[in-house]
Amino acid sequence: MGILGSLVICTLLYVLFSWVLTGVAPYSDFVKAGKEASVTYAIETYMQGYGWLAKSVTIAILAGFSSVILVMLMGQSRVFYTMSSDGLLPKVFSALHPKFRTPYKSNIILFIFVGAFAGFVPGSVAGDLTSIGTLLAFVLVCLGVIILRKSDPHLVRPFKTPFVPLVPILGIVVCLAMIISLWGTTLLSAVIWMFIGLIVFFGYSRKHSKLIPPLSDVLPKASDFE
Repeated sequence: MGILGSLVICTLLYVLFSWVLTGVAPYSDFVKAGKEASVTYAIETYMQGYGWLAKSVTIAILAGFSSVILVMLMGQSRVFYTMSSDGLLPKVFSALHPKFRTPYKSNIILFIFVGAFAGFVPGSVAGDLTSIGTLLAFVLVCLGVIILRKSDPHLVRPFKTPFVPLVPILGIVVCLAMIISLWGTTLLSAVIWMFIGLIVFFGYSRKHSKLIPPLSDVLPKASDFE
């Protein structure tokens, strides 16, 4: 309920803020010139004498981005921890700190990788790749909801998605439409990342996964033929 309530509040704030911005400047300016810094652009271009406000907004945005990135990295390390515990990733990602009981090695690896990625990849490309990765994850989650309802209908569900399969199908359609709307080069980069992920899965995860039953449980036993 907290997540859904936060989404509703944030959506309303975004709509109202966009309404104010398009009242200050034509929306076409944000597409051509403002882009990611639309708020600062609008203040500097259409609100003369408020340069201090543009700088304050920039600092606030950087602080907001920093907190969001930190939380996302902390969450990603927990995702890798769970995958590693299931045998889908190397054990280093599930190594816990002896005192704080946190996946500290996973955090260090992610911080270094993401920092290097952000430092050497253009911001526009990194942003589009992040968007595609998030949207693709949403697509897979929606697809997983439909599959699990059929394959494991008796699974304990603390939170149950309503109106299945309508809601997951709508989620898949909307996310795929947003992915397709991105630039072709970004889509190509996403395909390459997906290919790398499949290599990791079939090269490591298939052999070490704890979720796949052993062959002794899958192959027929001699008693089955008696």
